Amino acid sequence: MEKIPMTPEGLGRLEEERKRLMSEERPRIIRAIAAAREHGDLKENAEYHAARERQSFIEGRLAELDDLVSRAEVIDTTKLSGDVVRFGATVLLADEDTDEETTYQIVGSHESDIDSGRLSVTSPLARALIGKSLGDSVEVTTPRGLKFYEIVKVGYL
Repeated sequence: MEKIPMTPEGLGRLEEERKRLMSEERPRIIRAIAAAREHGDLKENAEYHAARERQSFIEGRLAELDDLVSRAEVIDTTKLSGDVVRFGATVLLADEDTDEETTYQIVGSHESDIDSGRLSVTSPLARALIGKSLGDSVEVTTPRGLKFYEIVKVGYL
């Protein structure tokens, strides 16, 4: 069974979502199915079919969350330090063409959110950064072509 690298915050978000689905969504959908059954003929009951479809989605997501949580390899980034980019690092990059600076934290693929600066460890940019050090230049192939970044700062929160 392959382990999935994850930050403690990422694991916490998955556990919160699982708890919410179990304690709020699942009981709500059970009530909706019961109410729809009271309307009579189930073959032509759109409310019933919609509720069953939602229930199927919730149960599938719960199974997925259980799998992710059971395979999580939590890496505590507060215990890491140094100038080498590894999982959990927060990296300040400077675009070598425009001098525009961007900050990313390298996180697990299930907790990535590029708008929040959380970059998946499996992304091309993160893969190019892993193992590099402060001051190194990194070459990344993007949809717009080849990009070059300089690592300005490496930190671990």
